[in-house]
Amino acid sequence: MGGVRKRAGVVLGLTGLVVPLAVALGSTPAQAAESCTSGTGPHQKQVEKFLGRPVDGRQSPADCRAVRGFQRTHGITPTAGYAGPLTWRTMNTMLAQRAAGRTPNKAGLCPTNKGRIACVDLTRQLTWIQDGAKLKYGPVPVRTGRDGAETRTGARKIYHRNVKHWSTLYKVWMPYAQFFDGGQAFHSVTKSMWNPPGSAGCVNMREADAKAYWNMLRNGDDVFVYGRKPGT
Repeated sequence: MGGVRKRAGVVLGLTGLVVPLAVALGSTPAQAAESCTSGTGPHQKQVEKFLGRPVDGRQSPADCRAVRGFQRTHGITPTAGYAGPLTWRTMNTMLAQRAAGRTPNKAGLCPTNKGRIACVDLTRQLTWIQDGAKLKYGPVPVRTGRDGAETRTGARKIYHRNVKHWSTLYKVWMPYAQFFDGGQAFHSVTKSMWNPPGSAGCVNMREADAKAYWNMLRNGDDVFVYGRKPGT
């Protein structure tokens, strides 16, 4: 789009992105009945470090409870406290998101000559809005398409908006839906942004972020999707 358009917008960082490392260990009777693995996972040390546990590479009952708490929070199954590849991949994505800080486009991979544009980095599972090179909102975490239903990459434009869209295909509400590529849209969900395996192709967002995108974007605004989601 020609020129940099100026609209009201506040630059927000990764608010709420950092998940508390101290996991509450309380459990319901059903949860208490779950089996907690005593096995040492292939990513034991990395997971221990992420969770603020003693880094000794050996599974302990306390390690297992902490890992299982993280898995429950984000819907990672089986929820057995095992430091496996999926749990570590989720944590590693969080670390990459934190590292982005306030300069998510430091590598210049999202165009800076389009004016207002919504950038989506599948690799780090992040999105933000910029005007030229100026960050206007974000970066914030997203949940994109799962393996086999990936969010498509490339330059797109928002072509349809519906504040309370009903998906006739998936029979679910899609609040603050903004479509940009053949049925793929930004919209809010109630799931964790780190809940695997991912969406059916849409860019899932937390409600506050989806609402901010709704207020800042319009039909015809540019969207640029790049990278590759871990696990796809």
